[in-house]
Amino acid sequence: MITRFATVYPGHVDFPDMGQTATPANERRYGNEHLATVFAKTDAVARRMDELGYYAIWLAEHHFQHEGYECLPNLLMSAVHLAHITKQIKIGCGFNIAPMWHPLRLAEDYATADILTGGRVIFGVGRGYHTREVETFGAPMLDPEANRELFEEQVQIIFKAFNEESFKHHGKHYTLPPAVPYRGYELREITLVPRPIHRPVECWQPIVSASARGLDFMVRHGIKGIIGGGAATMAEGPIHGYREAAARAGHDLKPGENLCLGIFFHLADSREKAVRELTPFYEEHVKMFAPLGFVPGIKPAQVEAAARRGGWAAAGVPSLEHFMKTGAWFAGTPEELTAYLQNLQSRFPGLQYVNVSTSMGTPEAVMLEQLTWFAREVMPKFKG
Repeated sequence: MITRFATVYPGHVDFPDMGQTATPANERRYGNEHLATVFAKTDAVARRMDELGYYAIWLAEHHFQHEGYECLPNLLMSAVHLAHITKQIKIGCGFNIAPMWHPLRLAEDYATADILTGGRVIFGVGRGYHTREVETFGAPMLDPEANRELFEEQVQIIFKAFNEESFKHHGKHYTLPPAVPYRGYELREITLVPRPIHRPVECWQPIVSASARGLDFMVRHGIKGIIGGGAATMAEGPIHGYREAAARAGHDLKPGENLCLGIFFHLADSREKAVRELTPFYEEHVKMFAPLGFVPGIKPAQVEAAARRGGWAAAGVPSLEHFMKTGAWFAGTPEELTAYLQNLQSRFPGLQYVNVSTSMGTPEAVMLEQLTWFAREVMPKFKG
């Protein structure tokens, strides 16, 4: 049963123009003063969601984005701040990109945030997808197998640090602790100080390819999965794939259990008006994510067309209506969205978490309007 609603805010600043005829993504460049407005925007969204009774706001870790799309470099620092200006909403890390961290530094910083916020920070890990970010920090992204291998070892270390009073690790990338003399003895084990107080640590990871290897790894470590919001369509494949991975590990999960489904949404008094209003925001999303491989089914020639001004229809760039059919995007009335979510609930009886997000580039005022409308007209139908 759906009972917990959240949103994913990747940290985009307000843009002066949006859509396929507006400034191409690679031509966007903003000064530091405007890029820094992301923090005030995050504050405003978090405060409004807290007042409206949302379960969580998920933030995304990204770096070096002078284009203004994803401008939050440190989720844990942001989370501690947000916890001090809100009362109850949880702050989700969607996601800490492990290859850009030393695993023990990430574990320490999360533990500190867990304690300072009274358990209001949700831990999340990801492998990353921006070569500009991951490779700049000295980790592999161009080599996906090397990236996965590093990520998996890092996650193993993080959970050892969280769960064991003292631990050691000997792997391909890390030997922890190093065998060095320390105050008269040889160092053989190490303790994370502090460790999170709220244990076991709830951890989430995006499900993108839904490979058996990746899903088995998640289940083995008790990691829950987020599907949708652009990283994948809301097809049943990843949902059943996660359940099958759980079954291989001896767990009997209901369809949708330990998962969160995400959709982009926009409400209006009619479907036609909603589509019209959402289209430029959707097109901004395509401009940003098509070259990164996160617009499912788009072809290379269409990716090239999406990087130029206009002419998308002639090039066959997938429209908003196309992705509305897959279930990843919704535009319509509150009543239609309620029915849509009720249908999801009936198909996936174990589903508890749903992320309802506004598109990349959505202005602050529209985000606040949409989140308020959803909370007042749709959320009460699912609160029992």
